[in-house]
Amino acid sequence: MSDTGKVTYVMQFGAMRAGRFWRTVLTSVLLCVPVVVMAGCSTAGKADDELVILSPHWEGIQQEFERGFAEYWKAKTGRSVDITWLDQGGTSQILRFISSEYKNSPEGIGIDLMFGGGVDPYLKLVKDGVTHPFTLPDSVLARIPAHFAGMPMYDSTGRWYGATMSGFGIVFNKAVARRLGRFAPLTWKEMGDPAWRGWIGAGDPRLSGSIHMAYELMLQAYGWDEGWKAITAIAANTRSFARGAAEIPLSVARGDAVAGMCIDFYAWSEVTHVGSSELSFVYPVNLTAVNPDAICILRGAPHLNLAKEFVTFVMSEPGQRLWAFKKGAPGGPVKNQLNRFTVMPDLYERYPEHIAIDENPFSWRITFQYDSGLGSRRWSVVNDLIGAQLIDSHRELEQAWEALRQRGMPEEGLSLLASQPVSPEHALALAEQWKDPAVRNAYLSQWTAFARDKYRAVIRGEYGRNRHDTQ
Repeated sequence: MSDTGKVTYVMQFGAMRAGRFWRTVLTSVLLCVPVVVMAGCSTAGKADDELVILSPHWEGIQQEFERGFAEYWKAKTGRSVDITWLDQGGTSQILRFISSEYKNSPEGIGIDLMFGGGVDPYLKLVKDGVTHPFTLPDSVLARIPAHFAGMPMYDSTGRWYGATMSGFGIVFNKAVARRLGRFAPLTWKEMGDPAWRGWIGAGDPRLSGSIHMAYELMLQAYGWDEGWKAITAIAANTRSFARGAAEIPLSVARGDAVAGMCIDFYAWSEVTHVGSSELSFVYPVNLTAVNPDAICILRGAPHLNLAKEFVTFVMSEPGQRLWAFKKGAPGGPVKNQLNRFTVMPDLYERYPEHIAIDENPFSWRITFQYDSGLGSRRWSVVNDLIGAQLIDSHRELEQAWEALRQRGMPEEGLSLLASQPVSPEHALALAEQWKDPAVRNAYLSQWTAFARDKYRAVIRGEYGRNRHDTQ
């Protein structure tokens, strides 16, 4: 990294005020909370300018954009810049943190930007009124399509921008599939085949926005009832649930699982590392989407003008080259190849030799259209439905699944196994009340009891048990 900037990581920022950042850092050091300054990235003395960014992006992305922006800012102004990256875990955890912080400090939370995590979380932030609008220069906006596959690529009033795009699919291990004598699963429902019991990788959506998106895609692609059948079968075939999206392709690459749900860039990273003869990745045809992965300025940003400059850098060609170009290509990443899509279609045409991934989403024929508004509104409710019924009650689910396997997977039993305590309409209505801890905890208790009750009924073979919508 150049000597124009440094990367600072603050781990587990917790409920402490970001606006009191330096006091927080000092306290953290004294308490031995990890405060890590990347080796080789420090500068002599304090930088001229600083930014504070909340992001679920992995360190490679943070490093490349820190380096790129520091060089851009130095060339433009002659000034150095420090970026402090706050780690609050996955996107779902970040949303809870932001909500809590603004509840305590409505004017601002001492954080400039949120960077990464898809698009649904940003719709929620807009609804909560915690974003700061900013209009990009016309020269930048002219190169970015307003919509892609029926989805907006940015907010019309500048409250968020799609900085890159992410696709969701299945990473699979060809060698493991050959050893087991079966073709690898290529659709969400195929991952629920009982023959794969114990061989499927899945994760906890309460801890990862990427994992959440895979489940939400199933609900939208198949519909509520069929989607829950697919999700339930996948969970039943899973030995344990990953806490982060990056864990699933690693598990598949090691051979611990034959296949798993995965965001594309994590899969491509492992395919590059392991080799395409052993590992592969597929987008389930007409059952998935490529969505914007956004950035926004937060309300009350303490370094507002510099935050606007950072967004402009990310969205302009220098930032887009970092996402899409091979490591070492002109203007591309220096240390970490990011394997991401650019939101500028003309880069695929102008620099095909420098593009890292041999895919151009703008050339695809996409028929499935993801409803980001629906996904955003029911985000937390879907997470808790999955958590209460499939993760926290996983032992009982596995027992029920094995009972069905022994009986030849009767359709009545499968329907009961995947039945839900709420309708899609009720789930949406609950979303409006979900910030109330008393409401949420009451339903979580009901849903856990509902799940364990239906699993016991499946084990006993009592498939006539009525579905019901908890009130």
